[in-house]
Amino acid sequence: MVCTNALSSLLSRALVRATAHSASPHTTRSLSTRTLNTLRTNNFARSTPLGASWTKATPSTFSTTRSAALMVKARFQSTVAATSGSTTATTTAATRTAAANAVAAAPEVVVKPIVGYWMMTITAMTFGIVVVGGMTRLTESGLSIVEWNLIKGMKPPRSQAEWEEEFEKYKQFPEYKILNHGMTLEEFKRIFYYEWSHRMLGRAIGAAFILPGLYFASRGMLSKAIARRSWIIGGLIGFQGALGWYMVKSGLDEQLMSTPGATPRVSQYRLAAHLGSAFLIYAGAFMTGLKVLTDYKISKGAYESLASVTNNPILKRFKGAAHGIVALVFFTAISGAFVAGLDAGLIYNEFPLMGGRLMPPVGELFDSKFVHDSDHPTVGLWRNMFDNQVTVQFNHRVLATSTFTAVSALFLYSRNLPLPPQARLGVNLLMGVACCQVGLGIATLLYMVPVSLGTAHQAGSLTLLTSAMYLMHTLKKVPVLRKIPLK
Repeated sequence: MVCTNALSSLLSRALVRATAHSASPHTTRSLSTRTLNTLRTNNFARSTPLGASWTKATPSTFSTTRSAALMVKARFQSTVAATSGSTTATTTAATRTAAANAVAAAPEVVVKPIVGYWMMTITAMTFGIVVVGGMTRLTESGLSIVEWNLIKGMKPPRSQAEWEEEFEKYKQFPEYKILNHGMTLEEFKRIFYYEWSHRMLGRAIGAAFILPGLYFASRGMLSKAIARRSWIIGGLIGFQGALGWYMVKSGLDEQLMSTPGATPRVSQYRLAAHLGSAFLIYAGAFMTGLKVLTDYKISKGAYESLASVTNNPILKRFKGAAHGIVALVFFTAISGAFVAGLDAGLIYNEFPLMGGRLMPPVGELFDSKFVHDSDHPTVGLWRNMFDNQVTVQFNHRVLATSTFTAVSALFLYSRNLPLPPQARLGVNLLMGVACCQVGLGIATLLYMVPVSLGTAHQAGSLTLLTSAMYLMHTLKKVPVLRKIPLK
């Protein structure tokens, strides 16, 4: 009986200790081994009086004790197995997660720099066509070619008969009848070549994109991400060509002849869409080119020292502000397209006042004559935002001033931040270009939009967007790259 009580007490203490330490696999394993060895050893039975009594225990008592010992062993083994399995599963899951994060942080493949140079070529050509397009608009040359022929239109008139035939086509449309009646053939040739150059440059961009793109794709030189971007840019280029003709058609509408006070010009809405599409093509090609060239340099070990700087959490707010500047510059440029489409730069040629006031009278900003008969009176007043010359110019002034203020604030905020050298260059460049663009805008307004200043101002808007996008690019996190094959 004494033996039974002693063993029961020992088993109870063992079970309590096993339960208390079940969270630790090492402690549990040590405890189970120590307890079972104590129960099974012969030395325990031979070295104590209690052991002597135990050896003399009845068969039923020994059987009960042995069963209890087996239960303890089974419990310890199940606890150790469960804890060990849980720890192994957790470790495996954590390892897989870390590996997945490391792979996700690195580009799937590094593309050769020639693809980046291709994208930069498209960028430069797009910049050129935007400038030529601005000149075409300012010289009122956009409606000189009244047909769209992708192949046939590539050849300009050469003989006198061909020129006279082209001129006769132009005479059938409202611009000649209302604005240019009495224009000579030589004057027509001048505006014709502006529009023809603009269209030919568009064709050249299409060829420069499609032919190398097909070559790179056939050789497997484009990663999935770059191929996806290329498809989007190619689609925008094709859409831009169709949109350009859709814009021109709005200025060839015969209804302009029967509309009192109508001015033959393209729709300002279509003009803004045309310019916005060109800016998107430019931005897509520019950012893709930068990505390809930067990723290639990183794969060669460049920019390793910048990883800790660009990944610094203190720059998070600055990065967000840089993205906001890009959006603000874009929308300011689009508002400028409405100014150009309505010739709104030819009124209120003073700055910063408009008619001696900071803001024109409310009656001029929201004129009821722009409300259509089918419009609700309140909703119709908002047509002034896009149809009223006064309101359109005021909107552009407000957006331009807001953009310059935001850029200045970003520049001042950057002074106390640990920016990498490229980002520091980017923010300084952005501030400098913004100052030049504001100066060009004011001069263009004061001198009533001469072709030279107007063209420079449009080019300045794209340069400002370029500076903002470059700054945004320099602030991107430097990924931790693994060894990956080059295509």
